[in-house]
Amino acid sequence: MKFNTKVIHGNQHHDPSTGAVMPPVYNTSTFAQKSPGVPINHYEYSRAANPTRQALEDALASIENGVRGLAFSSGLAATDSVLKLLKPGDEVISMDDLYGGTYRMFSRIYQDFGIKFHFVDMNDLEKFQSLINANTKLVWVETPTNPLMKLADIAAIAKITNERKLLFAVDNTFATAYLQKPLDLGADIVMHSATKYLGGHSDVIAGALVVKDAELGEKLHFAQFATGGTLGPQDSYMVLRGIKTLHLRVQRHCENGMKVAEFLSNHPEVEKVFYPGLPDHPFHAIAKKQMIGGFGGMVSFTFKSGKKADSISFLEKLKVFTLAESLGGVESLANHPALMTHASIPEEKRKEIGISDDLVRLSVGVEDIDDLLADIEQAFR
Repeated sequence: MKFNTKVIHGNQHHDPSTGAVMPPVYNTSTFAQKSPGVPINHYEYSRAANPTRQALEDALASIENGVRGLAFSSGLAATDSVLKLLKPGDEVISMDDLYGGTYRMFSRIYQDFGIKFHFVDMNDLEKFQSLINANTKLVWVETPTNPLMKLADIAAIAKITNERKLLFAVDNTFATAYLQKPLDLGADIVMHSATKYLGGHSDVIAGALVVKDAELGEKLHFAQFATGGTLGPQDSYMVLRGIKTLHLRVQRHCENGMKVAEFLSNHPEVEKVFYPGLPDHPFHAIAKKQMIGGFGGMVSFTFKSGKKADSISFLEKLKVFTLAESLGGVESLANHPALMTHASIPEEKRKEIGISDDLVRLSVGVEDIDDLLADIEQAFR
């Protein structure tokens, strides 16, 4: 089954009792049993499993070519369940450019529990391998990264992690399964903030994990069940509905994203544009190799003046783009990482990895491209 069909039909079934094309929203906390400990179906309690969430989880597994999907109350809840596989003394090697919430969880929660984190440029495979030791248990990568659009070669990293028997997790939020298949490239776990492109309409908070090993999937489900980070049935329904148009939306996000990146690259006020589809992007070759059919809708840029005030003024003057956190919705959003999504990363760390105070991140939506470019131009003026 091809991807454009999978998003609509993959692992999905009509409701057996009514023939409903879309799964019902099972707003129930518990399920009747025919004898103590013997459920009528396999459902007992909605924290463990719910038919609406199950439909979403089956769809997630299908689009990522995995054996099991898990739906969470947020992307961070999904990440949290992966880290619950670790114990004090274990070490994690992570991409140095990360979503601020992921960095905050690693450095301010789990580090205090005795887990050691190394943040490294994952394109320096020599440095990456030098950090691996007997305590290394997990490798965590975002590609493309938030907000600098760095890429990591998933297949090259997977070759190393498979040889060393390390868990390898990839945050696939920016690319989505439409553009990138980490499990096919050798990763063990795919994570999504399903709030973003999977939901696609800025109306739900959700997270997802997909794995290619059933035993690993069961361990992650136990962590999810035992700590309660599950997604409710209504939110599960909304993400599943979003997935059914994922291919259509991401195609337009990619088309508009490329045109915005090209426009910014030629603008006299712009110093640097971060977009993997541009030929001069340092990781363009990796993007062409592992991103299928496009380069996404996320674009970041800095100002020729280098002034924080110019970036703030620009953001305040946008009219079609909305100044807001988050990304991946049908509407275009604009963000100031240093003051918004990445404010939890210490200033010295932001400077070290390249998140400057004049950096602007755009989530390019699916509006008419002429209106988006006109809005950018009037904000510069």
